[in-house]
Amino acid sequence: MTSIRKLITSFAISAAIGGTVIMLPVAPALAQGATQHERAAAGTQSELAQRHYRRGNTYNNLERYDEAIEEYRLAVAADPNLADAYRNLANIFLAQERPDDAIPMLARFINLQDQPSTPLTASLKTIGDLLRRAERLEESFEFDLRAIRADPRDDSLVHIMGNIYDNAGHTDKAIQIYETAADVMPGNAFMNRTLGRLYEREGRLEEALDQYRQAAEKDTGSQFYRELVQNLEARLTGQPQQANG
Repeated sequence: MTSIRKLITSFAISAAIGGTVIMLPVAPALAQGATQHERAAAGTQSELAQRHYRRGNTYNNLERYDEAIEEYRLAVAADPNLADAYRNLANIFLAQERPDDAIPMLARFINLQDQPSTPLTASLKTIGDLLRRAERLEESFEFDLRAIRADPRDDSLVHIMGNIYDNAGHTDKAIQIYETAADVMPGNAFMNRTLGRLYEREGRLEEALDQYRQAAEKDTGSQFYRELVQNLEARLTGQPQQANG
């Protein structure tokens, strides 16, 4: 359909006659007629998609899930951009403990979103969790970063993510998780402390010291953070270090 539209809107058809390419003009009425036909077809498909979607909702509410799945699949076949049908499919698959089926539905729903929303945030968290559980860490990582940005209040989820990546040997990803969290949670000293620990373990001492200083500045009552700063400063200058937890 796209190639037909390009030919029509250019108002020309190339025809090879006797080895010579001739550009023939297309009548405006033909172009207009094709556009009207495309619009009519699109409208029909959209109506069909909505019909199947409503049926799917009815079956879903009645807990007739197999029939709901079939209707939602028919809905997205008629309109591949019907985002809520993908989300409802994902929710059914999750309820049926079918994560491998839920993951592509969530991904499709997410890809169709262009504005922040509660369903988008929930979907980002869910798909990241499913992929991490399946040890598909290369795939989960970008979803996890987006989830942190989507909900900068959920610091507990950040630690879950960071620990999983770090324990799996993906320290670089754990660092990026905490870097993102520190950026979107500027008042959270513990994010700076944890990021500093990872930097220090990787030998990035100046960056670690900067994070410890930020943590100490944000939580001025913490002796622990002050000692982290003092000990790393001493380490960098070759002086004796203090004990800390």
